[in-house]
Amino acid sequence: MNLDELLPPGGIDALAGQLGISHDKARTGAAALLPSILSGMNQRAGGAGNLESEVHSLGGAQLAHNVTGPQPTDVSKGNALLGSLFGGKDTSRQVAGQAAQTSGLDAGLLKRMLPVLTMLVAGHLSQRAGGQQGGLGGVLGSVVGGLGSGAGGGALGSGGLGGMLGSVLGKR
Repeated sequence: MNLDELLPPGGIDALAGQLGISHDKARTGAAALLPSILSGMNQRAGGAGNLESEVHSLGGAQLAHNVTGPQPTDVSKGNALLGSLFGGKDTSRQVAGQAAQTSGLDAGLLKRMLPVLTMLVAGHLSQRAGGQQGGLGGVLGSVVGGLGSGAGGGALGSGGLGGMLGSVLGKR
């Protein structure tokens, strides 16, 4: 998974700074959490409700700028998006716990990372989608499709965190 395609420039550094952790820990945590975030976004984009409208109502591309910019991050926006993607705090805890097992990082740290990382991803993909046919869903589909067919893409398929998320949400 190429984090540079999924996050805005400076995203990992902003994540590390917000959480008071090293760049390497932020990168490891992001790599462990992203398959679940993307899987949740993909399911939401293809199901009931409109992911693009929700992301837009929360700030669209500004979600990522809120994290990478100098102002304090409004984590409530990331939590609102997570609630819609995962359905509740229990699933977020399970996602963080599973990511902790695969990454070796503390589940509490990963739980704090989830809303900030979700804002970075949603904002960046929203910016990439700007004006494209298919919008956010189209960009998300190409990202998820690329992960599913590339090396390491199994995380969104039948196993990995995406599979775990699907089973928690009752999708598998």
